[in-house]
Amino acid sequence: MKKKVILTIVIILCVIAIAACCAILYIKGTTGNNTTFLGTEVVNEEQNQNTIVAEMPTVQIYKGDQRPIAVMIDNNIDALPQAGLNDAYMVYEIIVEGGESRLMALFKGANLERIGPVRSSRHYFLDYALENDAIYVHYGWSPQAQSDIRTLGVNNINGISETTKEFWRVKEKRSPHNVATSTEKILEIANDKGYRTTSSSESVLNYVTEEVDLENGTVADTVTIPYSQSNVVKWEYNSETKRYTRYSRNKKQTDWTTGEDVTAKNIIIEFIANSTLNDGENKGRQTMNTTGTKDGYYITNGKAIPIKCEKVSRSSKTVYKDLDGNEIDVNDGNTFMQICPINANVKIEANV
Repeated sequence: MKKKVILTIVIILCVIAIAACCAILYIKGTTGNNTTFLGTEVVNEEQNQNTIVAEMPTVQIYKGDQRPIAVMIDNNIDALPQAGLNDAYMVYEIIVEGGESRLMALFKGANLERIGPVRSSRHYFLDYALENDAIYVHYGWSPQAQSDIRTLGVNNINGISETTKEFWRVKEKRSPHNVATSTEKILEIANDKGYRTTSSSESVLNYVTEEVDLENGTVADTVTIPYSQSNVVKWEYNSETKRYTRYSRNKKQTDWTTGEDVTAKNIIIEFIANSTLNDGENKGRQTMNTTGTKDGYYITNGKAIPIKCEKVSRSSKTVYKDLDGNEIDVNDGNTFMQICPINANVKIEANV
């Protein structure tokens, strides 16, 4: 009887030992060298078992290694509507002569059959093309812009020097507000000129994937930015889409190609003093010092906060900080950079 009990115990212990060995081999097989990580899926080659691993969200507005393209866009009333603004990850608007403003739209990885109307260069726009590591595209230039492009070594494309296949005039708009181009043609010219078409440069703005809500900010349902008496920009907030719709000269702006409203997820206002440039042509062209620390606002999701805009040199990236000195987080979406005269009577208002 005692022998039977001992034999039973031995058999039980053997079964436990075998089960333990099998468990160890299974664990080793699922975590050892036979496990391959493919994207968000972990695949075990021997067991053919799949385990889903959570993927971290990534910023969508600024991704890929294609070098940005910065295109000067006409903003005269005869140039409206413009093509491509909604596809730009960032658009700079800055004062030029005669109380007008001009736009510089930045594209990264976009494929657009029409961008424009393309207009001539002004030298202070170069500072923002450089900080975005962009190929700079324009149709003509001011004397100061021409000089600075050469001095600063800017990779530029002047449409006037290209053929009408790359930069063409359209019949529905009158000259000089009717030149168009495409991303395909720009990249073809850039390759012919030997320009680098890839970039590892980080974005100017600190984009984040989590929604930024400026809880302590001022309500910003309507934003009014007068560049001059005849040139006033207005943004209206849509709480359903969480985007701002753009108006210029009391008219809603739409895209030339798609007919869609021009909208923005983020608006950054920066105040910079401008003055008339003595370039020998007496056309009232403007100049401004973009470097140093400037006052401004960051506006998104119906709120606004005051910020400081710091730029060390013409080619260095502008850093946008809150009043506590921290770089601001920016929502993952397109941004309009409204660089306006320092005395502009900007209004940020709540709808009553």
